[in-house]
Amino acid sequence: MAKVRMGMIGGGQGAFIGAVHRIAAAIDQQIELVCGAFSSDPQRSKDSGADLFLPADRCYGTFEEMMEKEAALPAEQRMQFVAIVTPNHVHFPAAKAALEAGFHVFCDKPVTLDLAEAKELKQVIEKSGKLFGLTHTYTGYPMVKQARHMVKNGDLGEIRKVAVEYPQGWLADAIDTEGQKQAAWRTDPKKSGAAGCMGDIGTHAENLAEEITGLHVEELAADLTAFVPGRRLDDDGNVLLRFEGGAKGLLMASQIAVGEENNLAIRVWGTEGGLEWHQNEPNTLLFKPKDAPAQVYRTGNDYCCDAAKAATRTPASHPEGYLEAFANLYLNFANHIRAFEAGVEPNEVANDYPKIDEGIRGMAFIEAVVASSAANAAWTKFEI
Repeated sequence: MAKVRMGMIGGGQGAFIGAVHRIAAAIDQQIELVCGAFSSDPQRSKDSGADLFLPADRCYGTFEEMMEKEAALPAEQRMQFVAIVTPNHVHFPAAKAALEAGFHVFCDKPVTLDLAEAKELKQVIEKSGKLFGLTHTYTGYPMVKQARHMVKNGDLGEIRKVAVEYPQGWLADAIDTEGQKQAAWRTDPKKSGAAGCMGDIGTHAENLAEEITGLHVEELAADLTAFVPGRRLDDDGNVLLRFEGGAKGLLMASQIAVGEENNLAIRVWGTEGGLEWHQNEPNTLLFKPKDAPAQVYRTGNDYCCDAAKAATRTPASHPEGYLEAFANLYLNFANHIRAFEAGVEPNEVANDYPKIDEGIRGMAFIEAVVASSAANAAWTKFEI
């Protein structure tokens, strides 16, 4: 059984997330990077490929060239899937080109520039018959899977309330106007889309809440702000949530929370207990049953559910972090590709990664929060 062959669009010199994807894909030694179109600048793309010791003839000037030339290679040589790690505005055209050329796609979030593109992309995926995955990284953590299992198992009873927050502080100043590449595109509506902070990290919070509870948000009321003078997209937001079944929620996302690094956290309360998870302490899940002392669940122990065990690489007490969570998504996607190309159904673990429907819900969330905030925080339904 050979490694699954990956191509990459974006992630070249000066890019942060490309290196993260490459590290995550390599952790389990199941995936090999064989080609790429690493930049919108053809020469930088080729130079980036050279930095990664790829053959010059597999380093392409554009993703269109990559699709054409990879598709012409013998089946045992060409890439099997492409990772899209570009700013948001490139996601749809790159994914569409890859799917129509016969390649599976693994894409950064949010899935597209707007909801209309996301819905069209679903049609392209279905027509192509290929696999599509989305990198909602935090779903890959073992204790997130444990939390999902406990909610589904009824340990919390009927879910009543959800509080999820994602504060960062890196955009508290106008670094987007001072040449900081990652800040510049995230605050540019032509590249980021209709939302800034809410598109970048608010979608992670929304996805985590739905992933753990198994409930969909039906309606929301949002108040978005661009605190930094002259900034065109929101850098802070507060959202009230109404879930199907009657549960209520709060979502806060901010990139101007000075002193915060990447403090994603979620709390869920039901009729029989509550749970709490923090990305800053990812190996720990707190469970607070109604009629018993609080319990501490830790990654790597036999009492964890099968999905959490499958996502764990190291013995108990050894940190399992961001790169490992990212790697879990890549490993499952690679194993799904193997099953797909062998003509068999994937097992439950291989099928455990975010897909286009989660991407569509993320785009609906973005459009709803923007519309709600523009209407003075009016209650706004998800339009899927």
